[in-house]
Amino acid sequence: MSLLSEYALTPDIFDSTSYSSDEIGRTHLQHLKEVLLNEGLVRDLRNGAWHSLFIDNIRPWHLRGKELLKKLITQHRLRLFPEVRDNEPTTDREWCQESLASHKIDPITGIITTSKVAANFRDEREVASIDRLSSAHWWAIRSPSVRLARTTEAYKENLKLVLRCANSIMFIDPHLDPTRKNYGEFISLLEAMYDREPAPLIEIHRVCYYGSGSRRKLFTPSEWKKRFHDEWDSRLQNVHLSVKIFIWDDFHDRYLISDLVGINVPNGFDTTKGNSKTTWTRLGRNDRDDVQREFEDNGRHTLRCNFTVP
Repeated sequence: MSLLSEYALTPDIFDSTSYSSDEIGRTHLQHLKEVLLNEGLVRDLRNGAWHSLFIDNIRPWHLRGKELLKKLITQHRLRLFPEVRDNEPTTDREWCQESLASHKIDPITGIITTSKVAANFRDEREVASIDRLSSAHWWAIRSPSVRLARTTEAYKENLKLVLRCANSIMFIDPHLDPTRKNYGEFISLLEAMYDREPAPLIEIHRVCYYGSGSRRKLFTPSEWKKRFHDEWDSRLQNVHLSVKIFIWDDFHDRYLISDLVGINVPNGFDTTKGNSKTTWTRLGRNDRDDVQREFEDNGRHTLRCNFTVP
């Protein structure tokens, strides 16, 4: 299961009249907020028509629901999705049907609704009531870590939503080198972002030397520029992307840091043959922000050079 998940929400979970008391609504929505703002995206159905429902107070929206929606917008956690069914939904049940129809085109983790609506979709595993989320299999198996093969295909599958939706992405790997065979396929992760509009801000962070121990060799900025330009220029031009490369004095740990999720990647982004696996772990929000600050020019590391490819 990916460390970043996508959900569809029916409008009634934001409606204060869906709950027997204000306190119960507050509890359910607060729990949902913690999950969505750390590990989730929300599908903005019918090209944003779902989000537009909340612009006017046509229903008594719960205060916590309005707060959640505001956070989803400011953190860019709404993902636009095109119209699927012929008719515009006018009821919560129809919004659930729209969600299911979109799921058949591009699978999502789950659809969260109220018990009243969920009763109409008992045979649909993807549908769960907000007050019974723990009984939904896809909710119960959520995890802060994932085991995956050290292959490009596994990386792309687990980073699919990040590559589609993040506005900024930092690949932090001290040994990332496009001329090395075990990093030869890495650029396909970048190419997976080719149709983004606007294009995301993409950064690569690595150290200034090659090898380790007595075999360590210090490369000059011009040598690093040549390596990245020679290998990536034409392919990045073909997909209309640019990448900023940062060369640092030294660091060890490997991460993927984006505006949506931070991931500890202990073996970096290289690939291996055979059955080798690795474990990726989702960072807490504060740790994600601290790692990002670590790779700003603030004294924790010494920046040797930076350049843009192509």
